[in-house]
Amino acid sequence: TVSPDSRQKSLLHTMAGAETRRRKLLTLVLIHERERVLLGMKKRGFGEGFYNGFGGKVEAGETILEAAHRELLEEASITAPLRKCGELTFEFEGDPVLLEVHVFDASTWTGEPVESEEMAPTWFAKSALPFDRMWPDDQYWFPMLLAGKPFSGFFNFRKQELVSYTLKEVEAFAS
Repeated sequence: TVSPDSRQKSLLHTMAGAETRRRKLLTLVLIHERERVLLGMKKRGFGEGFYNGFGGKVEAGETILEAAHRELLEEASITAPLRKCGELTFEFEGDPVLLEVHVFDASTWTGEPVESEEMAPTWFAKSALPFDRMWPDDQYWFPMLLAGKPFSGFFNFRKQELVSYTLKEVEAFAS
């Protein structure tokens, strides 16, 4: 367990209450290969102006995996054999709903990434990821994803400022 500040007790109290709070199910897909990672510049909506993976809300009647595939196709015009590699929960102070994000990755894909209304895909060298233009939590869990380590985390934000977090390596997720 890691925390960037001394609010660990407060975070544990928050996490304890998280079990009973309403959750919004979301997906996040990262495409990467040996030397580079595909990220999208978010052009509108939540996260606008940040580089991120591809994903979004799980719609009624679809599974989490189906949503991940749909979002990747809608936002980057590609398909890929996805592997679940992480689960992240986000709390934004003042918002009673937690964001439960299921993270997937792939190192092979079909198609060429194409800009959509929502995202502008860009390749980055793994050694030069634009963490200064990404959500603050990414710098903590992204190295685990790139190392192939399954992970789980809880991140507490005050607007776009990361207040506290926990992050751990976990057993592999079921296929």
